[in-house]
Amino acid sequence: MLEMIFSGLATALAPLNVLFVLVGVILGMIAGAIPGVNGPMAIALCVPMSYYMSPVAAIGFLVGLNKGAFFGGSISGILINTPGTPESAATTWDGHPLALAGKGEKALRMALYASVTGDAFSTIVLILVAAPLAAVALYMGPPEIFALICMAMTIIAGLGTKSLLRGLIAAALGILIGCIGIEPVSALPRLTLDITQLERGITLIPIGIGMLAFAEIIIQLQNMPQGADAAAIKFSSKKDDKYISWHQYLGTLGTCLRSAIAGTVVGALPGLGAPVASFFAYDQAVKHSKNPESFGKGNILGVAASESANSAVVAASLIPLFTLGIPGNVASALLIGAFVIHGMIPGPLMFEQNAQFIYSIYGSLILANIFLLAAGSAGLRLFCKVVDIPSAILYPIIIFTCLLGSYMAQYSSFDVYLMLVFTVLAWFMRKFNYSIICLIIGFILAPIWETSLQQVIIASEQNPFMFLHRPVAVVLVLLSIWIVIRSYIKDRKMKKLFKN
Repeated sequence: MLEMIFSGLATALAPLNVLFVLVGVILGMIAGAIPGVNGPMAIALCVPMSYYMSPVAAIGFLVGLNKGAFFGGSISGILINTPGTPESAATTWDGHPLALAGKGEKALRMALYASVTGDAFSTIVLILVAAPLAAVALYMGPPEIFALICMAMTIIAGLGTKSLLRGLIAAALGILIGCIGIEPVSALPRLTLDITQLERGITLIPIGIGMLAFAEIIIQLQNMPQGADAAAIKFSSKKDDKYISWHQYLGTLGTCLRSAIAGTVVGALPGLGAPVASFFAYDQAVKHSKNPESFGKGNILGVAASESANSAVVAASLIPLFTLGIPGNVASALLIGAFVIHGMIPGPLMFEQNAQFIYSIYGSLILANIFLLAAGSAGLRLFCKVVDIPSAILYPIIIFTCLLGSYMAQYSSFDVYLMLVFTVLAWFMRKFNYSIICLIIGFILAPIWETSLQQVIIASEQNPFMFLHRPVAVVLVLLSIWIVIRSYIKDRKMKKLFKN
């Protein structure tokens, strides 16, 4: 066992793998700093590149990209009050007032140190709990897996949008799209509309790029006249306004650790997401503060709480991915595509079949955190310049990257057309408040969901009551029903409240 651990860590420390992790972190910070560009969008654009990398380098690069983007979102949030990523919204409440007071660099350093602290904490938790949880998950059969996916989709649908029904519709549409292609049992084409290219099924690349990147650019272009002004920020030359001393960092450590715990718990629960962790941690920081009235006016603890919590979600979201094969958020859902590209299916069997690879990923996670601290500290002022890139230059580059990335996945122009179709679909879903996250995760989980259901039907000889003989499956199904009923009752109460 120790030999496998050291071998995995040694693979992660190979020069080329280390370089890709570093490049991923730097690109992630740049992507996160640009308003309208976020971690999932950057991952969707870069997944096609992972075709040409080794498995360890590919996952390390994408994980570094995600980690860098989470911190990068705070750069534009603090400097121009426009969070680069949704999870950095709470950071702006205290970060931007600090920037207006000439303490923008200090706020950015606090965001960096808090991000590294939260990330380190959740990475340690991932390393400690993933293997034991995977061992327990190995005892789950098809009925339990099917019921677990149903419950996970119900939770994600309830949290991904204000309407549980719309979330479930989006998830069902994702499952439907995931079923396009050759049916695994009969080997007959289904839902292909007599289009030959659809018989091989639809891959994640055109969906991810179209719905997360290209559609976002279209929406940003629609809102371009409402652009923010970044010219009002000036950096103070005073040492105390630029740096965080050890004494000041230790004073915020309690808030960082408390927020990291919140972020780790939220990240480990599928569907909650980093914004939930960020806002919850900020609220807790206010409640535990001796001067709650100072929050929102430039309290450094507000920045620390938000950034520590949202960065803790990055590693924590890999816990359900590694142990159950269920993505914790959109970024980890996109990582499944990279795993599949390199011939691996995330889940409990990975710890038996690819244990060395898992420890290599752990090493890459630790490296990414170290590089985040080093690159963030060294290039803080440089990354701040990213927010000044004109949209007229930035958006054409991203559009070209979307088209190229869709084509490169399978060198197919049909995938480019698919990407454009899903761009239009995402635009309408955003317009009518349907969850894109639910659709993508439904699409990702469709093969596992369908396989488990078919195994249950075949093993039980089409007996629908087989679930009643599996206590864990019954509990999971009942929890799903309870979530639906509770959401329905809550919606009824809200409608009555608005009528009154």
